[in-house]
Amino acid sequence: MSTIAAKKEHRYTILVADDSEINRSILRSMLEESYDIIEAEDGLQAVAVLQQKEQEISLVLLDIMMPNLDGFGVLSAMNKYRWIDNVPVIMISAESTHTFIERAYDMGVTDYISRPFDMMVVRRRVINTIMLYAKQRRMAAMVSEQIYQKEKVNNLMISILSHIVEFRNEESGLHVMHIQTMTEILLKSLMRKTDKYQLDRETINLIGNASTLHDVGKICIPGEILNKPGRFTEEEFAIMKEHSQMGADMMKGVPFQDEPLVKYAYEICRWHHERYDGRGYPDGLSGEDIPISAQVVSLADVYDALTSVRVYKPAHSHEKALSMILNGECGAFQPLLLECLVESSDVICQEMAVDTVVRGDQRIMENTATELAQYEELSDADRTLRVLEQERAINRFFTSVSQDILFEYTSTPSMLTLTPVGAKWLGLEETMVDPYHNRMVQELIDLDELAELAQLLQDTTPDDSVVQFDCGIHLNGELRRIQVLAKAMWSSDNPPQYTGAIGKVLERREEEAH
Repeated sequence: MSTIAAKKEHRYTILVADDSEINRSILRSMLEESYDIIEAEDGLQAVAVLQQKEQEISLVLLDIMMPNLDGFGVLSAMNKYRWIDNVPVIMISAESTHTFIERAYDMGVTDYISRPFDMMVVRRRVINTIMLYAKQRRMAAMVSEQIYQKEKVNNLMISILSHIVEFRNEESGLHVMHIQTMTEILLKSLMRKTDKYQLDRETINLIGNASTLHDVGKICIPGEILNKPGRFTEEEFAIMKEHSQMGADMMKGVPFQDEPLVKYAYEICRWHHERYDGRGYPDGLSGEDIPISAQVVSLADVYDALTSVRVYKPAHSHEKALSMILNGECGAFQPLLLECLVESSDVICQEMAVDTVVRGDQRIMENTATELAQYEELSDADRTLRVLEQERAINRFFTSVSQDILFEYTSTPSMLTLTPVGAKWLGLEETMVDPYHNRMVQELIDLDELAELAQLLQDTTPDDSVVQFDCGIHLNGELRRIQVLAKAMWSSDNPPQYTGAIGKVLERREEEAH
């Protein structure tokens, strides 16, 4: 059966709650041609039906005067369990006293119809109310989907950056993901203990994202020093310490300096090796002169270093790491943060053991729920605009600091967006409409290979959406081999629709191509 046919056959469900069988029969005869009708003989039955079928019910027609539980009692239950947020109520009663009607509206009813019934009035108000709420539900679903997709992209960007940062350090991207997870755990604990740092969920999310760049300056450190298995000489350690300043300089060089994310990333890069007693580097800050973002990442960094295998040591247990930190063997930390570490010990141990993919999915869902709650008081339109603006700010930042050739393609409208680095290397514009018919793209890559890549992406499924594709490009008068690693994006429709792709381009070395 086609999707169009299925939509045409969709019928909304109305709950009619009235103790009069005659009234229920009249309403049924008016509405059953277009709607599925469920009847309740009193308020208790109505509440029982709502408990079981709240998601299926599109409207409640509710009488006021009923035995066992009256209409106001039903409204109280609907407000208590938040059903009233999703299920509209039209009061239908012969009671026309002003105080009754005002009380009904105060408790959340959408409309009020007096008996005796006028068929045209009932039908028109029913369809208007159902369509209004259906539109609001679609808007809410759209906002939720936008936030969810944004969080998925952000999580992917963070994952890509973590691998970029850790690649030269001969460590896995797990270190960066662990730092992010532990930073968020410690900040949430700190938020519960004090309001000194004005932490909220949005700030914690931003600091957590910024923490993924704490060691970005290491990409400037020579590999023979970075991965030396033994102890550093004094000269080598001096060079190694420069990564804090180098990372901070990188953050100073990116656009959008007014963005909080950039501010936190700068603080963390520069000062995550400072110590609470003033014996750290590069500036010798002490106490509360060290921003809380850097203090928390410093503690997380030390913990993960202790519990991870390094070229110069085996991994310590969770218990051993805590003991070493609390005994002052690994530097000095704020006493309140150490309290947070102890109190969050079990959570840290559990979260560090969670698979990174699972943890990433959990973070996506948590952040989606947090953002939806944050914008709850806004209208749907304002909420959508606010969320999209935050999305653009975060994506602009991660795009600006990435040295990889990243891209995003949307199918409707057909548009290709490249990172500045990728656009410069490929000799293309950063944003191109209808890239398949763009002359510069056609000169860069063979159209048959481009069509093959497009077909591979469209042949994926939401559960198996990653494509790896090798091809050649004509760059500066020579043929070069590249590898495209892409993830197809699918909508939440039923059935899902292909909406585009995100991914990266890697240049293959000559020995890899053979």
